[in-house]
Amino acid sequence: MSFTETEERRALRAAVAELGAKYGSSYYVGKARSGEKTDELWAEAGRLGYLGVNVPEEYGGGGGGIGDLAAVCEELAAAGCPLLLMVVSPAICATIIARSGTEGQKKQWLPRFADGSVKMAFAITEPDAGSNAHRITTTARRDGDGWVLNGQKTFISGVDESDAVLFVCRTEDQKGNLRPSLFIVPTDADGFAFTPIDMEIVSPEKQFVCHLDDVRLPYDALVGDEDGGLLQLFAGLNPERIMASAMGAGIGRLALGKATAYAKDRQVFKTPIGAHQGVAHPLAAAKIELELARLMGQKAAALYDEGDDMGAGESANMAKYATAEAAIHCVDQAIQTHGGNGLTTEYGVGMLAGVVRLMRIAPVSREMILNFVAQHSLGLPKSY
Repeated sequence: MSFTETEERRALRAAVAELGAKYGSSYYVGKARSGEKTDELWAEAGRLGYLGVNVPEEYGGGGGGIGDLAAVCEELAAAGCPLLLMVVSPAICATIIARSGTEGQKKQWLPRFADGSVKMAFAITEPDAGSNAHRITTTARRDGDGWVLNGQKTFISGVDESDAVLFVCRTEDQKGNLRPSLFIVPTDADGFAFTPIDMEIVSPEKQFVCHLDDVRLPYDALVGDEDGGLLQLFAGLNPERIMASAMGAGIGRLALGKATAYAKDRQVFKTPIGAHQGVAHPLAAAKIELELARLMGQKAAALYDEGDDMGAGESANMAKYATAEAAIHCVDQAIQTHGGNGLTTEYGVGMLAGVVRLMRIAPVSREMILNFVAQHSLGLPKSY
């Protein structure tokens, strides 16, 4: 692994940063506060090929890896446009279909993931299961030459702007540990309903509870094997953590950029406040933490792109944990640097607090990451 990105990756970052600057925080926040979507940015990113950098070339993508897609996600977030559906649609769903889908599914979905003309949400979390994916109760039963799905999912992102949702289910006769079955459910399917969850977060992408009431699907709605096992699921969950880490890194960079610019300009005692160590040192410490977290994210992406799923799983969890902590520190210190201005709408710093605080909870909580590292990295007894 090289600690220096390739010339192609650096060029990709520069191009995406330019696109992000064209829209910026005012566009993103304006859309969020008015209840609109970031359709223009998504469509342009798709036309330019940025949403499909990880899709195989034979299906219209760039043929790159999750590290390339993470770079796109980070640069857009650093420009003030953290697109949550990037974590879900091209990272989780496209990756799972590219790895486990039939040829028909790949031809149907991957070109549209690549050009941004389709969005797909991902549904695993359930109200009574929490972090225990083995307790999910959403079921799929065979019915003639198709399937019937029943169940409920919660905290599912972007359902209202998606064409379909990739549901994690268990077959009706399956007992014991989860061997997930994955199904593509069109959002207009009979028996499929979704209701919004009111959130205290400024974001164009909303959260939903999804209800499946005897939803009938053809047999080819199944992605991969009927009892595909956790490796089939983790093909999407490791990229999810890597992408969440990239988004957190971008938001951390955004917050630090705002803070340092303010600290250079703001004068109270005849000199810019950034000259005072009480302001400068906390910002420097946040910068160090953020750069260390970004390195772990790059390691996770490199391992995943090399096909080392187990190694990537450990690193992706560590990256997500480290970046969440670093991003929270960056935003908190940015608010403190701005003083009262840090909580005004004008400076656009305070609204970042809810977004980064969520990173300690989702897509996997810091406690579950610590459980994973304790058990798998340190060899300690399982605690749950």
